[in-house]
Amino acid sequence: MVTIYEVAARAGVSPATVSRVMNGAKVSPESERLVRAAAAELAFTPNRTARRLRGQRSAVIGLIIPDIENPFFTALARGVENRARAAGFSVVLCNTDEDPDREATYIDIALAEHMAGVILAPADDASDVSRLVAHRRPVVAVDRSLARADIDAVTVDNRAGGRSAAESLFAAGFTRVACITGPSSVETAQLRMAGWRQAAARHGGDAYLEELLRYADYRVDGGRQAMAELLALPVPPDAAVVANNLMAAGALDALHDAGLAPPGFGLAVFGDLPFASFGRRGIRVVDVPARELGEAAAALLLERIDGDAGPAKTVVLRTREQQ
Repeated sequence: MVTIYEVAARAGVSPATVSRVMNGAKVSPESERLVRAAAAELAFTPNRTARRLRGQRSAVIGLIIPDIENPFFTALARGVENRARAAGFSVVLCNTDEDPDREATYIDIALAEHMAGVILAPADDASDVSRLVAHRRPVVAVDRSLARADIDAVTVDNRAGGRSAAESLFAAGFTRVACITGPSSVETAQLRMAGWRQAAARHGGDAYLEELLRYADYRVDGGRQAMAELLALPVPPDAAVVANNLMAAGALDALHDAGLAPPGFGLAVFGDLPFASFGRRGIRVVDVPARELGEAAAALLLERIDGDAGPAKTVVLRTREQQ
């Protein structure tokens, strides 16, 4: 039976590059041409079924996400499924509701069911993947990395996105730009807040940074309550960066109750607003490429399933601002 090592030798590339090509991951056009030509010459066909049987693993990937009702994670799941199905794998979706205990239960299930690997959007920075690692089960963190775990991760440049969102509001003439971010235990919340803090400090906001910062729960009610608190301040903000789409929906509700709305009140939001009734008029949207995150995470996981034992990789995708 022809192996990927023989294909790699014939093509003059690494075995990891052969794995990437066979799993549909991005490589240079020349590398892909060489690999496919070598595979054709050697009549190579990836034998994933035999590999899974030898490792006593199923053709199933676990996808563990914190909020199935958030359209961002729905799009991310679609990206994972697209890439996994193309490689002959099915995906089991698990929803933790940001609960570390539920997350731990799903990890136990993934091990008990001999899933081929797991893609995890961690519930918080303390998420524990040590059992997966100990059992040599491939695991990739997506959207939120796990700095203390030596595993692959796919994220976006959250700090740059937060900074860009705040800068766009200052550039539009707003002077007291608040920040509504997620739980303090979640990496994305801290990084997006840090970007806002950098921009606000550049524009003389040192005196009010703490006053105009609110942590919430990444849900609609959390955004509503945080915005209501900000508007009740003796000197309220005239704009806000909101660190996810569901909180932005709640923030818009609070603005409406106070007789305010964009563009009179500045608003910059991470991710598309979740409900059609909320138009984009006057709202700056930091586009987070959810489906691309899922596809990239699945590609990394498939490489590990195919035997890539190299150092942990981190892929960072860019956000882009829309209005």
